[in-house]
Amino acid sequence: MDLAIDEGTLERLKGIRALGASQIRPLGIEADRLGRPTPPEHPFFEGLVRAGQGRTRWRGEGSGTQSEERAGSIGSSRSTLCLAEEMSYWDRGVAVSFPGPGLGEPPLISMGTEDQKRRFLGPFVHPDRARWGSFAMTEPGAGSDVAGIRASARKEGNTWILNGAKSFAANASRSDWIVVWATVDSSLGREGHRAFVVEKGTPGLGDFQVERKMGLKAYESTSFSLVDCRVPAENLIGGEEHYARRAGFKGAMRSFNATRPLVAVMAVGIGRAALDAGVEFAEKSDLLGDIRIRDRLERTRRKLRSARLLCWRAAWLADHGRPNILEASMAKAAAPTAALEAASLGMEILGVVGGRGDHLIEKLYRDVKAMDIVEGTGQVQRLIMARQLVQLPRD
Repeated sequence: MDLAIDEGTLERLKGIRALGASQIRPLGIEADRLGRPTPPEHPFFEGLVRAGQGRTRWRGEGSGTQSEERAGSIGSSRSTLCLAEEMSYWDRGVAVSFPGPGLGEPPLISMGTEDQKRRFLGPFVHPDRARWGSFAMTEPGAGSDVAGIRASARKEGNTWILNGAKSFAANASRSDWIVVWATVDSSLGREGHRAFVVEKGTPGLGDFQVERKMGLKAYESTSFSLVDCRVPAENLIGGEEHYARRAGFKGAMRSFNATRPLVAVMAVGIGRAALDAGVEFAEKSDLLGDIRIRDRLERTRRKLRSARLLCWRAAWLADHGRPNILEASMAKAAAPTAALEAASLGMEILGVVGGRGDHLIEKLYRDVKAMDIVEGTGQVQRLIMARQLVQLPRD
């Protein structure tokens, strides 16, 4: 496993650092103080599009076979993780609010037909404006246990009718489309899962509510409902032939195995920010002479670096087309814990200053807690790892 970062990624990291100091962190602090996401019409997003952000990883029709595309993307996951960590260092909420296909992209790339990729990812190849895509799996009664989703899908002729409720879908109300997971029969469990692209303005898609959160306020976590929502049959991702036994659930798991290291490395970015801010405060307050504080700061840095390597390992496996379920779960279990430790230590170093609610570390302390929850809780990741350790059957 090569740990070097290519020159192209290094150049992009420099750009993100400049943007982070001048715009990303100030926007994140502003959103936190105002208690609402950055509006979609904000000029920041149009500036990102002009700078080449908000694009899809899909390279368009005629780009070669699947194996050729994989060979041409070696290192792409690592690069994505490096950039995501740096953006989250400056503000993870703003990073998630960036235009782009979002978490709806992985299932479209891995499961979608060429026509579906063209229709839904095509506008993100060279976007003419700030565009968003979204992903909706979580429900009021089904979070980390995605096998328990209850949103229903019933076919009538060339139309699927969806009913149910979804929660905490990032950027859903501003998205051109949402990848919605539903079940054709809840008694089938995982075998009943299907994924649909529900386009903006589809009748029956509505009741969007942006949730109030204690942290990560710069992006919207949205709940919405599906009431007799009529979706064309051609919007069933992969088509009917794709859904052999458990194919729908496997598609969801492939998506999570791709995105869990991404979320994990975002936690590393938040942890780095908290660590740096803690060191800065300790230095200004003449606290670095205390060997106990120095020891805890060093231990925190070591845990964050170890977590980053776990994320990179999972990304390396994904880039080489190898199974990474164990490594993805290891990264997701370890990184948020290390980041929370960094933020907690920072709050201890701040002392009474942390209680004022106006220091960056206090904001990061509220931001970081969500990282142990989204994309599967730490408890679920440990269950996955334990199953792998003792070779426990999934069923």
